[in-house]
Amino acid sequence: QLVESGGGLVQAGGSLTLSCAASGRDIRTDTMGWFRQHPGKERAEREFVAFISPLGGTIDYADSVKGRFTISRDNAEKMVWLQMNNLKVEDTAVYYCAADKFPLRTSGWSYADYDDWGRGTQVTVTV
Repeated sequence: QLVESGGGLVQAGGSLTLSCAASGRDIRTDTMGWFRQHPGKERAEREFVAFISPLGGTIDYADSVKGRFTISRDNAEKMVWLQMNNLKVEDTAVYYCAADKFPLRTSGWSYADYDDWGRGTQVTVTV
């Protein structure tokens, strides 16, 4: 089970750190991803935000968040984080943590790459 937390209401330019806690599963062999779902979009239209490979050696971000967001993980603690700085109104969405469906794969940009999802945490950025 993946459980996200840390969302909230923040003014543009502000920061939030999202957390993803894994319980009942070992994430050491899984690429972990963050996705977001904007209002009016379907589940399968969730937008890739960032991923981090099992040992953290490979990381990538969506162009829209590069330089502002940072993904990290602690496998011993079964935690994944998304540090979000300089937030923009267009970052408003429900953010989801996800685990790759194939162990030891070191990338994952697509919704279809993941088969275990949390319930999401709302991030709202105001002007």
